[in-house]
Amino acid sequence: MQRRLFACILGCGIVSLLSVRPLAGAKIPRIAFLGLEPTPAPIEAFRQGLRERGYVEGETVTIEWRFSRDPTQYPKFAAEMIHLNVDLIVTGGPPTYATWNATKTIPIVFAGIADPLGAGLVASLAHPGGNITGVPYLGFELNPKRVQLLKEALPPLRTLTVLRQPSPEYYPNYGRYSADWMKALEVAAGSLRISVHFQEIREPSELERAFARMAAERVHALLVINNAIFYSYRQRIAELAMAHRLPTMFDLQQYVEAGGLMSYAPSLVDAFRHIASYVDKILKGTKPADLPVEQPTKFELIINLKTAKALGLTIPPSLLARADQVID
Repeated sequence: MQRRLFACILGCGIVSLLSVRPLAGAKIPRIAFLGLEPTPAPIEAFRQGLRERGYVEGETVTIEWRFSRDPTQYPKFAAEMIHLNVDLIVTGGPPTYATWNATKTIPIVFAGIADPLGAGLVASLAHPGGNITGVPYLGFELNPKRVQLLKEALPPLRTLTVLRQPSPEYYPNYGRYSADWMKALEVAAGSLRISVHFQEIREPSELERAFARMAAERVHALLVINNAIFYSYRQRIAELAMAHRLPTMFDLQQYVEAGGLMSYAPSLVDAFRHIASYVDKILKGTKPADLPVEQPTKFELIINLKTAKALGLTIPPSLLARADQVID
C-alpha cells in the first residue's frame, strides 16, 4: 500500500513538473507584448495569469516587450515581431490596430481597446473569425454611469465639457465610435438636465488654450475620452484641471493616479490577468477565431480624495463607500 502511495505521489509530481517545464529539446514559445507603457499593475497581472498556467518568463516562455506612447512606432513594433516569428502577439490598447493591419496569420490577443466589432477587427464577438480575439474596453456604454457619479459628487452640476481628439489615425472607424460615445453621453446628461459641450484637441500644444476657454465658459466639470495623446499627457491634464479648479472624470484609472478627480472603468488588471487564459489556449492549439471576445466583468470607481480636497469639494460618504479605491 505504501509503495503504491509513494509511486502515485512520485508520478503526480513528475506530471506536475512536466506541465510547467518543457522537455529537453522542446521549443519554448515566444510571445510579444506591445503596449503604451509598462504600467506595473496590469503587466504584473498578465505575468501572474501566465504563471498560474505554468508559464514562467525566461524558463517556459520568452516574452518580447515593446512600449511606446508614439502611435507612429506601432507598425515598426509589429514588423519586428513578424520578423522574429513570434508564436503570438499580445497588445494593450492602440498598438492593436497596427498589429492587426500587419499580420493576418500570427495570433493576436488584445486587451484595452473599445468596440472591436465596430472597428472591423472581428466578424462577431461570439465568433471572431480571424486571427484576433481578447477582452475589449467598454467606453460609451459606461457613460450614463460616469455622468451619474459626477452628479453625485457635484450636485450643482449643470454644464459638462468633453475633451476629445478627432479621428486618431491609428483607430479604424473612429468616427462611428465617437458618434456612439457622444450620443450615449448626451442622452445620459440630458436626463439629469446637464448640458454637454465638446472641446477638440489635435495636438498637446492646444491643451493650455482649451482649459483657458473652459475656465472662461465657467463649465462645472470635465470628462476626458482616453486616447494615446491624452494618456501620454495625463499629468499635464490633471495639473491644468487643478489650476482652473475643474473637477474631472476619466475612463481610465491612470488619470486619477496622475491627479484627476474620478474614474469609472473596467479593471485593466482583471482584463490583463484574464487574457493569459487566451494565450494558454492558443499556444495549446486553439485558434483565435474560435475564442469568443469576452466582455469585462469587473468595474472600478476610483476617487482621488487629495484632489477633491484641493478643489474644495466634499465627496459624499455614500459615494466614497462605493469606491473601489480612494487615493488620499
